[in-house]
Amino acid sequence: MTVRLHWFLPTGGDGRTLVDRHAYANNHAAAGVREPDIEYLAQIAKAAERLGFEAVLTPTGTWCEDAWLTTVALAQHTERLKFLVAFRPGVISPTLAAQMAATYQRITRGRLLLNVVTGGDSAEQRRFGDHLGHDLRYARTAEFLSVVRGVWGGQPFDFHGDHYRIDGGLTAVPPDPLPEIFFGGSSAAAGPVAAEHADVYLTWGERPQEVKEKIDWIRSLAEERGRTVKFGIRLHTISRDSAKEAWAAADRLLGDLDDASISAAQAALGASESVGQQRMLALHGGSRDKLEISPNLWAGVGLVRGGAGTALVGSHGDVADRIEEYHALGIENFVLSGYPHLEEAYWFGEGVTPELAARGLLAG
Repeated sequence: MTVRLHWFLPTGGDGRTLVDRHAYANNHAAAGVREPDIEYLAQIAKAAERLGFEAVLTPTGTWCEDAWLTTVALAQHTERLKFLVAFRPGVISPTLAAQMAATYQRITRGRLLLNVVTGGDSAEQRRFGDHLGHDLRYARTAEFLSVVRGVWGGQPFDFHGDHYRIDGGLTAVPPDPLPEIFFGGSSAAAGPVAAEHADVYLTWGERPQEVKEKIDWIRSLAEERGRTVKFGIRLHTISRDSAKEAWAAADRLLGDLDDASISAAQAALGASESVGQQRMLALHGGSRDKLEISPNLWAGVGLVRGGAGTALVGSHGDVADRIEEYHALGIENFVLSGYPHLEEAYWFGEGVTPELAARGLLAG
């Protein structure tokens, strides 16, 4: 098992700080934020391809450009780069999603990966017309993925469940290859869905022991079902030629955060139904103190950012050490990002990637 490296497309905006990154949060571009126009996103995509990343994750949500449309456009600006497209199963027909994936694979010659986001914020879900509660959303996701895989089978597929009734579902030409399905969730409702349907279980960056516990949990559930699941982790990175430079960069990001911004973000994030989000918040407790929660694992991002809230910080060798540590636990896919995403892609790709290659952790 080798390390697979992926980067991130900031389709909501980018910049040099952790605050005010959403370009269109107030229906206009915020000052100091790089707008996620096709030219800038193409720069990041081309850099990721040049630096050897396998794919780029493209998020989903109110403040992001649509992931399907954006990435299929960027496929015309790249040659090999794959696109890990995030989408919510509750707001699209599973048969239509299966058809879209099949079309995407043909247009891009097989460069699609799927990131299924069940959703942990009811307010965000309601914006898209989804009013199901947390656990029911996961039950629906299980049915959704059953239909998608059934429809990809090449023959008319029937499914009668609590959330979907499909009669003769079919994609005229199934995708080739079938896109890998990435899926995350830390709740009791999420585990069985991952074990039954995911190709890759994706966790946010926690301490190695906590990540190991998650891996053991999902692996055990999958074995009960006669399946094997691969594992991935979502982290930010701040990698420099020396640890001192890296921690100085982290301190600069922290210096941009005032107490009012942190308090407001923590209040909003604390209302999330996501168990994974609550685990992220527990890593720092809303405090600036003791943000290095494990060697080279910094929880400062999570003071104001929802979702993935930790970063690997240190010299290129330090960051490679931590990746090697997670890899030894069973993590194969590393989905990484940094601020700004263009510059940090080069810091990582020119600094850490050669370290990983020298240790024999990369394919080829």
